[in-house]
Amino acid sequence: MENQLAPFPMSRPRRLRQSDWMRRMVSETTISPDDFIYPMFICEGENVTDPIPSMPGVNRLSIDMAIRVANHAANVGIPAIALFPYTDIKDKNKSCTEAFNPKNLVNRATRAIRSAVPDIGIMLDVALDPYNSDGHDGILRDGEIINDETLMALEKQAIVQAESGANILGPSDMMDGRIGIIRSALESNDFQNVAIMAYSAKFSSSYYGPFRDAVGASGALKGDKKTYQLDPANTNEALRMIQRDLSEGADMIMVKPGMPYLDVCQRITKEISAPCFAYQVSGEYAMIEAAALNGWIDRDKVIFESLLSFKRAGCAGILSYYAIKIAEILDSPL
Repeated sequence: MENQLAPFPMSRPRRLRQSDWMRRMVSETTISPDDFIYPMFICEGENVTDPIPSMPGVNRLSIDMAIRVANHAANVGIPAIALFPYTDIKDKNKSCTEAFNPKNLVNRATRAIRSAVPDIGIMLDVALDPYNSDGHDGILRDGEIINDETLMALEKQAIVQAESGANILGPSDMMDGRIGIIRSALESNDFQNVAIMAYSAKFSSSYYGPFRDAVGASGALKGDKKTYQLDPANTNEALRMIQRDLSEGADMIMVKPGMPYLDVCQRITKEISAPCFAYQVSGEYAMIEAAALNGWIDRDKVIFESLLSFKRAGCAGILSYYAIKIAEILDSPL
């Protein structure tokens, strides 16, 4: 870009930084509660608020408590929540049959929240790992993830989630062909208005550990997920996966994790015309909390700065465990 600034002292860029009102007036990037999806972990029981040790401040909630939190999220202006189940080990097996049980925990939670808080959007993950005794997103046999058999399970899971009242489905499994299968199933079963936010750029990351604790999947995982999640070294591959998923019927796409992959977010928003979301994942959250709890950083300011980076990279929205917190921060100046 050609330099258009007059020479000093005719040009003094600090003039635009001299006061709070001036900085706000010329700010290039803004955040509002409308930018967020709030992830929630659901567990069985009543009146349960179960702290997750690796995610200080985040709890597993029984359905009745989740309704309260969902209502609060709606009241502070957050447009949508994402629900993740903590599945009892007795309900897990190699065929992942609990995933497509209409009465499983997350489907019951969806119906209850939809009834109690009708104006909030509900997003559900389409993946088998919470229900898989092997801990994988796909069906494992003889050490191999069986892609096409997994697709049949994902199709059934997607339909029961749509029937429960989910507004957005988030296929996070990274199997080949799953978006086309799910979109066709939704169309065939009169769920044309259910949106798909594809986890198209989900990387094989070390940042997911606390999340796996939260849903009870970490102890079950056999091996790793490198045969289906993306290599962290590859950005061109991520764009190919996004283009494929959009061509199969995805409405929005997601990058996961978030901050370590802001370069991917920026490439997407510059090269592909589709809403791009990022997930500020559990490991990112845990690092901020650990530093804050040790007094090394100012929690609220770092939260705001970290989330601003997603918007600066061009993201349409962010999944963040700080969504409710940031809505409160925005009500008062930092």
